[in-house]
Parts: sequence; C-alpha cells; structure tokens
Amino acid sequence: MSHSNTLLHFLRHVSFPPDPHLLPSALKSCPTRPLARALHAAAAVSGLAEDPFVASSLLHTYLRLDAPGDARSVFDRMLEKSVVGWSALIAGFSARGDAEAAWDLLERMRTAGVEPNVITWNGLVSGLNRSGRAQDAVMALVRMHGEGFLPDATGVSCALSAVGDVKEVSVGEQVHGYVVKAGCRLDACVVTALIDMYGKCGRADEISRVFHESGHMDVASCNALVAGLSRNAQVSEALLLFGEFVSRGVELNVVSWTSIVACCVQNGKDLEAVDLFRKMQSEGIEPNAVTIPCVLPAFANVAALMHGRAAHCFSVRKGFLHDVYVGSALVDMYAKCGKARDARMIFDAMPCKNVVSWNAMIGGYAMHGEAANAVQLFRLMQSLKQKPDLVTFTCVLGACGQAGLTEEGRRYFNEMQQAHGISPSMEHYACMVTLLGRAGKLDEAYDLINEMPFEPDGCIWGSLLGSCRVYGNVHLAEVAAEKLFELEPENAGNYVLLSNIYASKKMWDGVNRVRDEMKNMGLTKEKGCSWIEIKNKVHMLLAGDHSHPMMAAITEKLNQLTVEMSRLGFAPSTDFVLHDVEEQEKDNILAVHSEKLAVALGLISTSPGTPLRVIKNLRICGDCHEAMKFISCFEGREISVRDTNRFHHFKDGKCSCGDYW
Repeated sequence: MSHSNTLLHFLRHVSFPPDPHLLPSALKSCPTRPLARALHAAAAVSGLAEDPFVASSLLHTYLRLDAPGDARSVFDRMLEKSVVGWSALIAGFSARGDAEAAWDLLERMRTAGVEPNVITWNGLVSGLNRSGRAQDAVMALVRMHGEGFLPDATGVSCALSAVGDVKEVSVGEQVHGYVVKAGCRLDACVVTALIDMYGKCGRADEISRVFHESGHMDVASCNALVAGLSRNAQVSEALLLFGEFVSRGVELNVVSWTSIVACCVQNGKDLEAVDLFRKMQSEGIEPNAVTIPCVLPAFANVAALMHGRAAHCFSVRKGFLHDVYVGSALVDMYAKCGKARDARMIFDAMPCKNVVSWNAMIGGYAMHGEAANAVQLFRLMQSLKQKPDLVTFTCVLGACGQAGLTEEGRRYFNEMQQAHGISPSMEHYACMVTLLGRAGKLDEAYDLINEMPFEPDGCIWGSLLGSCRVYGNVHLAEVAAEKLFELEPENAGNYVLLSNIYASKKMWDGVNRVRDEMKNMGLTKEKGCSWIEIKNKVHMLLAGDHSHPMMAAITEKLNQLTVEMSRLGFAPSTDFVLHDVEEQEKDNILAVHSEKLAVALGLISTSPGTPLRVIKNLRICGDCHEAMKFISCFEGREISVRDTNRFHHFKDGKCSCGDYW
C-alpha cells in the first residue's frame, strides 16, 4: 500500500476534529513519518497538539520512527515536561548514538527542576549501548551509580553488555557484586548478560561458574554459553554443556544449533560440526541462511563433498543462493573439496559478489595451482571496479608462488603498494619469501626478510625453513630454525623440519641433537592425519594408528601395492624419514603415512574408476607424492590430495603440480 493510500486509510478512521482518545491509538500504530506528520497536522489544526496525552504520543511516535528533530520540536512545545517526557527524549537520542545531545538533555532536565529517575538512567545506558557507544554507556553506568541510583535487572543487563564490549572486566565484577547484593543474580536476563560479559572479557572460568550457580537451562543462556566459550576456545566445555541442554529437553532454536556448529568449526572440531549439523536436522530444526555458511567450512576441511552438495541443494530449495555469504561459502567449499570448476560455476551464477566472493575463487585457483586462472580472474575483478583488499593480494601472490611465477609475483607485490595503496602485511612478505624460496632464490628471500619494516614472525621464518628443506640449504635452515625456536618454542613442527633437513644430508649428529632437545622440552611430532569421504561417511586415519576397523584390509592392500611398485622398479625415497634406521625400517615407516592409508581405504571401499579425494593436515612428503603418481596409473584412478600448501591432482602417473611444490 502506498503512503498516500495508507494515509487515506488512517484518516478515514480519524474523525475531524480528531478524537483526543483515538488519536494516540492511531499514532501508536502509525508506520511512517509522513503519516505521523499528517496526524500531527490534524492535531495542530484542531488544537489537540498541546493535549498532554496527544503530545506524549507524538513524542514517542517520532522517536520510534527515528525523527529526533520532530520529537524535540514536540517536546519543546509541551506545556508540562514530565520526567517521562525527558526520559523518553534522552533514551531516543542515546539510541541514535548522539551521546552529547543525551548528556545535554540530562543537564537541561535538572536545570528545569526535574530530577532523573532510574528509568531515565536505564534508558541512557541502554540507548548508548544499542547504538554502539559502549564506552559512553559504561561511563553513564558509573555516573549513575555515583549519584546513588541502583539499576534494576533490565538496566543491569544493558550495562553488562556494554561492559563486555569494552572489556572492562573490573567494572563487570563490580556490577556482578551489585547483582548478588540486590538479589537478582537468578534473573534469567541478568544471568545471560553476565555469561555474555565474562565471555567477551576472556573469563571462561567465570562463564561456567555463573551458569552452574544459576542453574538456568533456557535457550538464551545456552546461546550465551556457547558464544562465550567459543570465543575463549573452550570448545570441549561448550560441547559438554550443549549436550546437557539437549539431554534435558530444552527447546533450542536455530541460533543455538548454528552457534555450536560455528563453535566447532572455529576451533578445529570439523567432524563434530558435521555430526551436529545432521543431528540438528534430525531434531526438526531447519538450517537458515546463517547456518549454511557456518557449516560449509567443516565439509571443506574434511573433504565431505557429498555433505557439501547436500547443503548446496538445500540452499537452492530454500532460495539462499541470492545471499552473498552463502554463495561465497559454497565457492570456498567446492574449491577446497577439489572441485575448482564447480566453484567457478557457483561464482559465475552469483547475482551479487563482494570482495569475499572474489577472494574465495582466486584463492581456490591458487590452492589448485591454477595461477593463470587466478591472475585472469584478478584482472576481471579490477576491470569491474571491485576493489581488491589485503586478502586478494595474498591469494594472487600465493598463486604465483605455487606456479613458480617469480617475476609476476614481484610485479603484483609492487602493484599492491603503488597502484592500490596497500601496505604489505606479514602474510604478503611470507608469500614473497615462499615465492623466492621455492624458485631457489634463498639468499634473496633472506635479504627480503632483513629489509622488512617490522620484525618477521614465525610464518616468515617458517616459509624460509620450508624452502631450505627443498633445496637442502643447511646454513640458512639453521638461521631460520634458531629464530623459530625463539618465537615458537613449543612448535614441534619446526624441530622436525630441521631434523628432516639434517637427515636428508645424513647429518645424524644434528638429527640426534634436535631430537634430544625435543625430548628435553617434552615436544612430540604432530601425527599425520588424513580424511577421506566414502559413501557419505568421513573416515579419519592417523599415521601409525591401527584402530580403524578395516586396518587389516588396508594393510593388505598397501602390501600388494608395495609388491607391484617394487616389481616395476619403484623404490621409496627414504630421505623423507627423520630417523637414522635401517632402510627396510624406513620403508615400513613410509608405508603407514596417513595419506597412503586413506587412499588404500578408498581403493578397497569403492568401485574401480571412482575418483578419490583426500585431505591431509601436513605437507605431503616426496615419497608419498611419488607413490600417488604410481597408484593413479596402476589402479586407473584420479586421486586428489590436499595438503597444507595446495592440491595435488594425480592422474595417469602425473601430478598437476608438475613436481613443483
């Protein structure tokens, strides 16, 4: 209905002269400012504008419709300015974020001889908090308390929200103390606000304590608990408490389930996220346009392509594909599941794209080593006037690094600064160090590190150390490792990488020295872990682990492949084993790398010719890389392995990386 028709509809029900009792009702349901002004005009013409009830209704209507100027004009003409009118106006200006006007009104109120009450202060604190002026809201709370006003449960809840936003935990603890003294510590809204505040302030211990002391088991406290614990990386505690809510039959909503799924994804619990997403639907809770982008990264991280496709189909049925976040997450999921073409199809079909969408597709191409497509898409992005950001250039530089496009990478690194005014971040320097290092320009990479405008972090030195591993540069490897030991003393991977460099050069004294240092520090090598999806089920396999129910069949298949590889002249590259052991034992160590276990499981569990997709948590070693090429040819399979660096697509005995990784 148009504004003019709606106005006629309203005026048909408002007699002239207007009824002073009906007019406030009409104003209360008035949906637009033009209609409010028309009713205001009718009141003015009939002389009712100065009626206390009509004037108050006009004031509240204009504030509700975000017309502070009109509201102020009505208020200034009011013959009797009560504490209710002052409080409403102060709350209205606070809610718009106009703290200066709100404080000025508070002073004028007192000058006029009207003292503020607790409702006035609650409105001020609540309005400032809702408008994003958390610091001002906290200041208002402190001043309110200083003037002897005690907030009620509603005021406390608003105040705690503001305290959490500015992370003033000392103020929050004082409010908590007041809550206990005032006897409202069991109020449901206050409990939720306390949990939220402590979560934002990084006090995970207090989150659990507040919850257990209150005993509240409702949807609001559940959502606050999950959010607070997730924010503080307490995912195990969040899962435990969430399970308690479910087991007790608390009616949770889509926000609750989406929150726990997001909590798992953000804290590396991808399989748990997948299971929770399925359970959510079995409980009759339908995912929404927020749930889908939250769960898709979990499918991508464990190569659960069929689950991802099911989420895609669900999004099509529900009309979610117009949502740019759903579309971007689908692009990212397909790319990370080895389906770059499907990702591009989704990308091209998106009705609206933002920089996240472009970054997802460019990053997808980089992950697959398709540098030409990544660069081409980047140029298209520029031609369409979509401004690139820091992440865009990280993706482009990464693509150049994967393909060995050293000079192109240099050009984009300079273009980022000169043409786009983007100062290189740590990630960009890490990309450049990787780019130069992978091309064998280790000294140049080291010089770049020394020329950085800020202190290099572990990512920078880790990039150099990884390149030293490829080219066997022991001297620079020791320099990089020494820096890493200072920056990341508990990262066992750095010690292992240096040990591998020593081992490849048969420098066993160096290997033993590093191993002893790891032992003295209580560090253990991170186990290789691979995931493979078979018939809608994701299997996780650990290097050296024999707990999988099909391990006997997996081992038998690997032994068969080993015999065939040996018969055809394939010899394991034992340089990739850390230990100084006999060659036969090295062969055995290599045979149980997790990606080989996953591929063997895929071979015995799927029909001939079925493509296999594997994801690994570590970089694929050279021996496994060669073995995958052999298996793809011998078994007639396409095998995709995504490691921490990129995708490797094996087919007919060749890899998409061209043995450059």
